[in-house]
Amino acid sequence: MTLSTPIRNPDARSEATMTRRGWWLVVLNFLLPGSAQLIAGNRGLGRFGLRMMLLFWLIVAALVVVFLVKRTLVIEWATQAWFLAGAEAFLIVFGLLWIVLTIDTLRLVHFVRVSGGGRWGIALFTVFALVGGVGVAGYGVTLTATVRQTLGDIFTSGPSEPPVNGRYNIMLLGGDAGPGRSGMRPDSISVISIDATTGKAVNIGLPRNLDQIPFRKGSPAAQLYPSGYGTGGRCDVDVCQLNSIYTEFTIYKSALYKGHITAHSSAGIEAMRDALEGATGLTIQYFAVVDMEGFAQLVDALGGVTIDAKEKLPIADKGDANGNPITTGWIYPGVQRMDGHTAQWYARSRETTSDYDRMARQRQLENAILAQMNPANVLTKFQAVAAAGKQIITTDIPQSMLSYFVDLADKTKSVGIVSLDLVPPTVPDPSNPDWAAIHALLTSTIAHSNQRATSSPTPGG
Repeated sequence: MTLSTPIRNPDARSEATMTRRGWWLVVLNFLLPGSAQLIAGNRGLGRFGLRMMLLFWLIVAALVVVFLVKRTLVIEWATQAWFLAGAEAFLIVFGLLWIVLTIDTLRLVHFVRVSGGGRWGIALFTVFALVGGVGVAGYGVTLTATVRQTLGDIFTSGPSEPPVNGRYNIMLLGGDAGPGRSGMRPDSISVISIDATTGKAVNIGLPRNLDQIPFRKGSPAAQLYPSGYGTGGRCDVDVCQLNSIYTEFTIYKSALYKGHITAHSSAGIEAMRDALEGATGLTIQYFAVVDMEGFAQLVDALGGVTIDAKEKLPIADKGDANGNPITTGWIYPGVQRMDGHTAQWYARSRETTSDYDRMARQRQLENAILAQMNPANVLTKFQAVAAAGKQIITTDIPQSMLSYFVDLADKTKSVGIVSLDLVPPTVPDPSNPDWAAIHALLTSTIAHSNQRATSSPTPGG
């Protein structure tokens, strides 16, 4: 006597027997899809179902083992279109097979032979199992499709760049169209310099009001401004300072950068890259631009962000006839949960404070958002976060480099980031900087960062 005998050939006259048999079938189908058919139905279908489920769990187990042994390899696969497309197809097959096996299991139960109470119980359990299995597969398909689409929209398919002097240097621009402005201006400007092996990093903050900026030698902008941008008050926009370079070269000088523009880039971005290479003496391999106008979407997608505001700040999201901001509300001091709109103005507001204060608030906000972007939070709100990401991030980092940078970011997180803001008193006069002294300071700070394992305060305060 085997289990299959009473289940495959039961006494159909006994409701008790048929009820017990029904429960056995639906539970077996839930725990090991295909086993119900193998015991009581179409054995060919049962064998196929069991093999597919075994294949599924073998793949999951293999990925877990590889992740534990070589995490970067799994991340590399998970950021490639071929892998994500394959995962989508496999999950679709899994979901369809689950539906077929569950419905066929219900057919095998023979409800008319089951007791009244058993019918309800078996039916509810089966619905739960069906919705659960299909829901997991459906969510997996949606997630992988969203990841594939988002990665394709944000990152490029171009070749990777090698490190220079053992480091990757990434230009970060926080673009702000803002009320009363025509076009976007990068008001938040920094360069992240990361050791390509250890992940030790220096975050170099450059205030937007730096003047007399030298461009990289041989660049189109350097040929136009050989003595530096803004030197002697020379420029073609109303204010000659660092963030004006983006506006000038985007609107008036884009022809100079024909042939120099990379994927997802523009003349304004490339001119800013040349300016920051000249200002820092570093070779910048990649850039990322965050649009502050869409920044609120990311904060809202994460469910808000907790900030300890140190001062009262105005919100001025309206302007008068002349474009001057009109205060419409206030951010008050204290620990608070900010929505996207409030967080955006916490990073943007400068009417009652200085640009340097705003730089510090932007850093505070960046750190708070990074702390909140834990895997659980991002996974549960992934579609909203991904949609926001597509709206606010532009970069030329190739998709093939994502796994490497994820691994490098983990190392950076463990050793900390050294911050260096080129503001007074570190740079006494931003309108007339001593670029040789700045280059020497950066060289020293980067060398010193390689010997440190924790974050340091910003030099000069």
